[in-house]
Amino acid sequence: MKITDLLTEDTISLRLKGSSKDSVISELVDTLEGAGKLADKKGYEEAILAREAQSTTGIGEGIAIPHAKTKAVKTPAIAFGVSDAGVDYESLDGQPSHLFFMIAASEGANNAHLETLSRLSSMLMDTDFRAGLLSASSKEEVISLIDNKEKELFQEEEVVETGETKGLILAVTACPTGIAHTYMAADALKQKAKELGLTVKVETNGSSGVKNALTKEDIDSAAGIIVAADKHVDMDRFHGKKIIQVPVAQAIRKPEELLTKAGRGEGTTYTGSGKAESGHDEKKGRSGFYKHLMNGVSNMLPFVVGGGILIAISFMFGIEAANPDDPSYHWFAEALSTIGGGNAFGLMIPVLAGFIAMSIADRPGLAAGMVGGLMASTGGAGFLGGIIAGFLAGYIILGLKKALKVLPSSLEGIKPVLLYPLFGIFFTGMIMLQVVAPLKAFNEGLTSWLGGLGSGNLIFLGLLLGAMMAIDMGGPINKAAFTFGIAMIDAGNYAPHAAIMAAGMVPPLGLAISTTLFKNKFNKQERETGKTCYVMGATFITEGAIPFAAADPMRVIPSVVVGSAIAGALTMLFGIGLPAPHGGIFVIPIITGSILLYILAILIGAFVTAMMVGLLKKKATV
Repeated sequence: MKITDLLTEDTISLRLKGSSKDSVISELVDTLEGAGKLADKKGYEEAILAREAQSTTGIGEGIAIPHAKTKAVKTPAIAFGVSDAGVDYESLDGQPSHLFFMIAASEGANNAHLETLSRLSSMLMDTDFRAGLLSASSKEEVISLIDNKEKELFQEEEVVETGETKGLILAVTACPTGIAHTYMAADALKQKAKELGLTVKVETNGSSGVKNALTKEDIDSAAGIIVAADKHVDMDRFHGKKIIQVPVAQAIRKPEELLTKAGRGEGTTYTGSGKAESGHDEKKGRSGFYKHLMNGVSNMLPFVVGGGILIAISFMFGIEAANPDDPSYHWFAEALSTIGGGNAFGLMIPVLAGFIAMSIADRPGLAAGMVGGLMASTGGAGFLGGIIAGFLAGYIILGLKKALKVLPSSLEGIKPVLLYPLFGIFFTGMIMLQVVAPLKAFNEGLTSWLGGLGSGNLIFLGLLLGAMMAIDMGGPINKAAFTFGIAMIDAGNYAPHAAIMAAGMVPPLGLAISTTLFKNKFNKQERETGKTCYVMGATFITEGAIPFAAADPMRVIPSVVVGSAIAGALTMLFGIGLPAPHGGIFVIPIITGSILLYILAILIGAFVTAMMVGLLKKKATV
């Protein structure tokens, strides 16, 4: 399939009218709709915006490639548009975008069109080709430029794939959607390698599968290895090799730096257990306490959020409305409580433990981890017991893998289906039988201590939890506070999580307010980002403040920490409780205590942050 089978004259707009990111997206969606390529215009536009919410598709060099793979697409297609003036697309290099390729990929078994899209990514790395598209005076000229470049590109690719392997540099590229950035990164590395006189082989992990897969011979003879990925790729094959791991965007932006380092043999030695030579926690490697814990927490979160909100809604009928013996009893409240508390909440600790174990030992760890987690849950050991069970099961399975290597290869097939689950569950269960009772006693003591705190101590706890939520905005400290709040909900103490949610809403809300009140302290892009922070703050997405903190950490981080700490302390002072673990403004109606005082605590914290940022920041230079 040629690119011009997807990009036709009726999907080309040489003069876009839009002057903003949203208006350009809307205009290109209209172009695809007018060409009859979409089954559901609204659904496709929502999918495009959802992809943009993950990270911008403005890749720099004046190019933006918004894309989505969705059932809302009737026929795979590409819409192309040109903006002479340029549009602020929140690009990676901060420069305006002039060339727009909107990719409409359809769901289904036939992914041949996705391979074609990778050619487009390759072509866009050529400066002369981009200049030709920008100056094209007709749709026919655009089609001709693409046809000619496509023929030239495939001739060059044959040379790359049959080149010498001496001094070979290997790379793996992968992005979550696997449509554009995967191939942009691959071709940035290929083009820069050609300029530097280096030999490179790049494996792409895209939506259409793994292409140009690295062989054992490639890996054994490689001078250096680059893994530029934002999703899981097979890492065990690199055991004992020096690798450089970076986000996929780094390969697009800094290919020369990565290739130079790889050519010198720089990187960190990767081992199958996930432990690097330096002890550094690789983002994409299987290493690090925090990574394993977060794998458990992230997979547990849907059970916590869904179950917690159902429980919270049941309270709207009355705190005891789920109890058949209480005068306020209502059958629907009982149903909500049974589904949310008896089932969803009942699964959260086993899921936490299971996915911690799976992060450590891959799939064989799941069964032992979930059984250990269930024992912790039913035995009253709570979250701490679930965490211990997960790590225990994971490392027991790793030990079994080493111990069972002595078995003949003919028994390899029964290890994952018989030996690992049998011995993993047995050893994990036997140890958990010994630790559940002490952990239960510890949890009961902690709950009792929190319940007996005086107002002064509660305010200090709120202050501390609030500061923890803001100090790294979604990082390990933030997640530690959040996990503590969930554990307290599970134990029936709703006050800590009320402080945590209020504090987590403050950083983005405070910065949104600051960009509104102190416009001259922020550049245009920051002011636009500030608008989205109203939504992110209101929905308890603390990470919305990260772009501001990264740009000016010395002023922004102290401001958000102070504001969040104040919000957390006020929430405790006002005696607010929150039975739902997530939801922002949507769960405020179900808090225990005064709704107005809770909103007031959040607003005071947000305005403190806004004023501090506004007073501390210097005037914007752009």
